[in-house]
Formats: sequence, C-alpha cells, structure tokens
Amino acid sequence: MAPARIILAGGTGFLGQCLIRHYRRRPVELVVLSREQLPAYANVRFVRWDGRTVGEWARELEGAAALINLAGRSVDCRYSEQNRRAIVDSRVLSTKALGAAVAACRQPPRVWLNSSTATIYEHTAGERPANTEADGLIGRGFSVEVARAWEDAFWAADTPQTRRVALRTAVVLGDRGGAFPTLRRLARWGLCTPQGSGEQWVSWLHEQDFCRAVDFLLAQPQASGAFNLCAPEPLPNRAFNQLLARHFGPPLLRLPQPEWLLELGAWLLRTEPELILKSRKVYPQRLLEWGFTFLFPTCEAAVDDIRRSVAA
Repeated sequence: MAPARIILAGGTGFLGQCLIRHYRRRPVELVVLSREQLPAYANVRFVRWDGRTVGEWARELEGAAALINLAGRSVDCRYSEQNRRAIVDSRVLSTKALGAAVAACRQPPRVWLNSSTATIYEHTAGERPANTEADGLIGRGFSVEVARAWEDAFWAADTPQTRRVALRTAVVLGDRGGAFPTLRRLARWGLCTPQGSGEQWVSWLHEQDFCRAVDFLLAQPQASGAFNLCAPEPLPNRAFNQLLARHFGPPLLRLPQPEWLLELGAWLLRTEPELILKSRKVYPQRLLEWGFTFLFPTCEAAVDDIRRSVAA
C-alpha cells in the first residue's frame, strides 16, 4: 500500500523546514512545492511551482491525503509600497492558485491547512483578556490587512470536498530559524532588556508543538475553521526578555531598549518596529477544547529546551 501523500507549499522557510524534519522519518510521501528544483531525499521530493498560477504541479494534489500551505514572503522588511505588494501577493496569489487546483481535482485532498497569523488580532494591552477564536478582536493596520486578505482568499476557494483549517500562528520558537536565533544573539550582546515599555504581550509556540498541532489537526476529521496556534501562556515582553537574559545574557551587561532606539534600529536593519512593539495576546481555546496537549506550555520550558539544543 502506497504511503499517504502530503503536499507542502512553502517548504523552504523556517516552518516548512520544521515540518520536513518532522515528517521525513514517518510513513508518508512528502511533496514540497518549491520555486527551486531541489534533489529528493528520504521520503521528500520537490516539485517546482511559481506560487501564482496552476501548472503541472497541480497533478500532485490528486488523491493526496493533505495539503499544507505555508507560502508567503517574509514580513521582516520595511513596509515600502513594493514590499507591501509582494507580501500580500505572495500569500493571496499562492492561496488562490492552490484553491483553483484543489477545485479541479477529481479526488481532491481530504484536508487543507492554510497558514495565517495571530497578528490578525488587535494590539491587546494591559490585563485585557487574550484573543480567542470565538471572541478575539480583529485589529487594524497593514499586518492585519495582510492576514484578512490571506484568509479571505482561503475561504473563497470552491472546495466543498476538502476540510479547511486556517492556522493563526504566533511566533514560533526554535534554534534553526525564525526570530529566536536573532533574539538569542541580541541577548548575548546585552540587548535582553524590555523593548519599549516591555508591557506588550508576546504570544509564542515551540517548534515541536507547531508540528504536533499540525499533525493533530490533520487527524481530526471534524476540525475546521480558524485555530490559534500558540501556547496557552502568553507573557509580557519584559518577562520574555528576563528569560533570554537568564539563559543567554552576559552576567553584567544590560543595555536599555527605549522605543526611539528600536525605531532607529529597525530603520537601520531595514525592518519594522511593529514586529517587536505590537502586543499579541492570543489563547489557543479551540486546540485545547479539541484535546490537544502541549509539550511546552510555558515559555520557561520552551526557552530551556532550545538552550539545551543549542548547547548540544
């Protein structure tokens, strides 16, 4: 019997690489849609696509067990008009192309998990309740517009035979990519103090729990709609940086990070201060209601695990 086939779009980014490592020793065939034709290995093979139009790659969807779409240009840049257009197009056009390909299948994938972002929720300050899928408040601004356009394209697809789940993913922590290696390096330079006021909330997820949540949602035949992929314990930026200081910071050096300095640093690094200063307070209500359990429910446990991984 042939192994189940999982199609992964956007597999060359940090989260895609996490899933490839997660699935490459499992009894599945993993087909990665990539802009580059890379050599196959283990149970992973690569198929070229342009992320915009339906092409020969669409044949891979026929009879597939699942489709996972993580495609999207990095938001770690200045929000110039050109970059804004590229950020939106990379998400919306790839999702529309996948939707058209699924709709044309005689035997479409049973389930489609499409990436979204926990940044869709409003800036949540102070002790206000965390945003859940049921009562979270949708925010405003460019990053929210991106998230809404992304999800709108996903839900607009005509795929009645395919169960769909939108993954509203928080910052994923891991030692091989994403934001954490940069944060660890800054901490070693003494930049492990509160950023701005330090009161903004940080919602996060360990990379292992990200992969486990994807597995979990693939296996739940009735689960559909939006799911918050984040740990159940968000924490203030001040507390998050205290963890970084304890594990990675130099013993005596602690450099202040006022908002004006972050604005200047973001300009020099060609990125946006919103990535650090926006308060994201999100709770995984639906995951917990469906029975998912976290390996790393606290940020202390997650950072300690990553520290040990780096030291190994």
